Amino acid sequence: MSSRDTILKAIRNSQREATPLPTLEQNWLRFDDPVAHFTTVLQSVGGKCIRVSSTTEIDEQLNLFPQFESASVRTSAVEGVGKPTVNIDSINDPHELENIDFAVLEGQIAVAENGAVWVTDKTLKHRVLYFIAQHLALVVRTSSVVNNMHEAYRQLSFESPRFGAFVSGPSKTADIEQSLVIGAHGPRSHIVFLVDDES
Repeated sequence: MSSRDTILKAIRNSQREATPLPTLEQNWLRFDDPVAHFTTVLQSVGGKCIRVSSTTEIDEQLNLFPQFESASVRTSAVEGVGKPTVNIDSINDPHELENIDFAVLEGQIAVAENGAVWVTDKTLKHRVLYFIAQHLALVVRTSSVVNNMHEAYRQLSFESPRFGAFVSGPSKTADIEQSLVIGAHGPRSHIVFLVDDES
């Protein structure tokens, strides 16, 4: 018997019995007030959450942010919100988006457990906007706030390949000298608007 056969035989003989996978029906994290918890967690990771009664209130809130007021290049994928100066649908080359100062985009699900928002390119021509804009605002329905990642994943569909990501707070890193840097390789600020009633 060759050394190869000896090694493979030893591996086969040392296999353990298969262990059944655990059920996903567990007592996962739940919160008395998921919206309040989402707001707290998002703030703890450098973001900000603002609850509004309708999308018409978002512009009023945006005007309170110096980053928005000073932004010379703004874009928005939320109709009637964000006072865009650039129409992203008219841009074919995503490299032309490198100078976006402020982007207002849609989010689908907000997760109270970790302050994350699920985003896709379903209604967005260039998904790079989530990461290349200097400042990012996401608009999510309050009814789309879930307790934990397990609840979020139950709502997701992976029947066909497409882009999707969970975004939690602004870009940050602490790799260098254990010093936290906000906006190292992505948005420098991150706001989530929770809308109670779409108008």
